[in-house]
Amino acid sequence: MSQVTPSSSMQVYALRLKPGQDLKTELQNFITGHKIEAAAIITCVGSLQKATLRLANQSEYQTYEQKMEIVSLVGTLAVEGSHVHISLSDSSGTTIGGHLVEGCLVYTTAEIILGVLPDLRFARELDEASGYKELKVYSRKRKNNNKF
Repeated sequence: MSQVTPSSSMQVYALRLKPGQDLKTELQNFITGHKIEAAAIITCVGSLQKATLRLANQSEYQTYEQKMEIVSLVGTLAVEGSHVHISLSDSSGTTIGGHLVEGCLVYTTAEIILGVLPDLRFARELDEASGYKELKVYSRKRKNNNKF
């Protein structure tokens, strides 16, 4: 475990997206509009009519144009960058999952509960081991804003 950062409080927001709205775009618009520096998705239920995902270890996006249930939506969100994964199930129960990207359009609803952590700030910084911008967690309570 490389980072353990305590947070003493959480604010909870409930959102409902409507048919045709883009799941990733609306999530990021909410985060940006409220200037949220650290949040996590607590839960989400709903459905998509179109899904665009980046599957594991792939650079290209895959698009699915069919009605699917959202069975999981997890991730960390911040104005400095978000990282969200989604799992979807089709009418036969086959499940797929990957990185949430723009192009995931709500079918009937997306009911999302977000937990905002006002004592923390999330940043995305290059990690030499992975080669990707990875999560760094900073405390907003400390005077010198130490990272954990």
